[in-house]
Amino acid sequence: MKWTIIFPVLNERLRLESGVVRTVEHLASVGFEDYEIIIVDNGSEDETPQIAAGLCDRYARVRYERIPVRGVGAAFRRGVELSRGEVVGYMDIDLSTDIRHLGEAVRLFQERPELAYINGSRFARESCTRGRKWYRRITSQGLLILLKLFLGMKSTDAICGFTFLRRETALSLIEGCSLDNGWFYMIEFLLRAEKRGVEILDYPVEWQEDYNTTVKIFRTIVDYLVQIARLFREFYTHER
Repeated sequence: MKWTIIFPVLNERLRLESGVVRTVEHLASVGFEDYEIIIVDNGSEDETPQIAAGLCDRYARVRYERIPVRGVGAAFRRGVELSRGEVVGYMDIDLSTDIRHLGEAVRLFQERPELAYINGSRFARESCTRGRKWYRRITSQGLLILLKLFLGMKSTDAICGFTFLRRETALSLIEGCSLDNGWFYMIEFLLRAEKRGVEILDYPVEWQEDYNTTVKIFRTIVDYLVQIARLFREFYTHER
């Protein structure tokens, strides 16, 4: 079962090499070789392209793609489009989600043919989250409350940065999603999977906060509120 691992990156000169090398080494340590890594650069202005080129020269399974728009949503869609794996997904390049979960996810897809989607969760009962500041906890929990209250989300987390699913499922969901380019795209992607009845595993993870982030919190919150209102109108109209 071939896997495609997508790393969306934006100005990641400090973390790109480490993230890719650790991923390659972990997969080697668990004896899994049937994979590809696609680095999708959505507008870097630092040395990210040069570092990515070096990684492509170093590892035959690593590919690099640059897209003309910014946003994790846009990077994820392009990565799925380019993917050649039966299972496709993305991880944050900082590997905030413990890398050992990648090997566990490979095993789960091999052992459970009915499983279509693994959604990493920082907030499941068995999860272990470290280093998260109080205001990040409040914003995350507030988002979850809104998603559950207005959009009926069943999962315990929406944007952990650890998502894998069958490629045919991913392509089908992309067809039904908006063309939002930002982080909210991944939330919409999960919500539409839930509404379709996709077999989703809400997967507890060990997760370490990384504060060297390019995410603009206030701007992101405002965008989330606008997008929640959009989906609420769409879902409510459809149900009526």
